[in-house]
Amino acid sequence: MDHVDFITAQWARERPDLDVSAMGIIGRVARLYLSYQEGMQATFSRFGLNAAKFDVLATLRRAGAPYRLSPGALLQATMVASGTMTNRISRLEAEGLVLRQINPEDSRSLLIELSAEGLALIDRVVEGHVATQAQLLAAMPDAERTAFKTLLSRAQAAADQAVG
Repeated sequence: MDHVDFITAQWARERPDLDVSAMGIIGRVARLYLSYQEGMQATFSRFGLNAAKFDVLATLRRAGAPYRLSPGALLQATMVASGTMTNRISRLEAEGLVLRQINPEDSRSLLIELSAEGLALIDRVVEGHVATQAQLLAAMPDAERTAFKTLLSRAQAAADQAVG
């Protein structure tokens, strides 16, 4: 019996009229998310980053050469508020990991670009990140991982449909 089982058993005892099976699933997903975040944050910390900084650097890296995007494209790719993104960019710029460039196609706008240092760093960090993620799932056989991915995708679609 794990912690989620303990909680749902308490609810079943106290409110047997309620079906708390969804609570058990969502509770486990939440706890799993926290475990994954803890493992990944340990990797980011080894490189002097946090998840927010990693997110911006990784988004720029995934964009491909010349590793630059508009602030709006960064906002869309990371789904954070404008003020939050401005703060992240400013911090990364102060650390020499990104550069603000005038957009050559529209001098009224800026582009955010990985600096050479930022590119070298994110390439090292993403290698560690991928290794950490593999380690977090290493105890699951490939068939279970495939099934888990499929079920998570279906669960996400169901949740999106329920709220949207």
